[in-house]
Amino acid sequence: MPYRLAPSAWNRARQRPQRGLTIIEVMLVVALLGILAAIALPAYQSHRERVRTADAVIAIKNMDVKLQQYRLDQGSYPDDLSAIGMLGNKDPWGNPYQYLNVEDAKGKGQARKNKNLVPINTDFDLYSMGPDGASVGPLTAKSSRDDIVRANNGRFIGTAAEYDP
Repeated sequence: MPYRLAPSAWNRARQRPQRGLTIIEVMLVVALLGILAAIALPAYQSHRERVRTADAVIAIKNMDVKLQQYRLDQGSYPDDLSAIGMLGNKDPWGNPYQYLNVEDAKGKGQARKNKNLVPINTDFDLYSMGPDGASVGPLTAKSSRDDIVRANNGRFIGTAAEYDP
């Protein structure tokens, strides 16, 4: 006589809960995580860039205040940032801040210029070269569009792309 399960044992075997996940379920979870990461990563990177830009703006404002105080105390702007103790300071992208005393300079050839090639400051230029670490004199040049600049003698501090005289 063949072996048969008693009806109560048969029901218990059929009602046992399944353990583990099928390969389809695992693949669905992995696909969903990939989609969420693809959406979140660009937003996070954009947020980080905005924070770095804001940090550079704050640093330039702080240096501006110290340079203005130096001028009040000494009668002219310094030749470099070492006079205010900020020569080695780096922007959020790891590049040194750029400074040029335009007020005492002979000629305005090195000064940062707007789209009309007019110097954007009459006292001093202070800027970060931005994420790409490259910059040229005119703000309209491609390598200068991401620079964080001080313009209009400190009335504007922000990206060169946002500056419109």
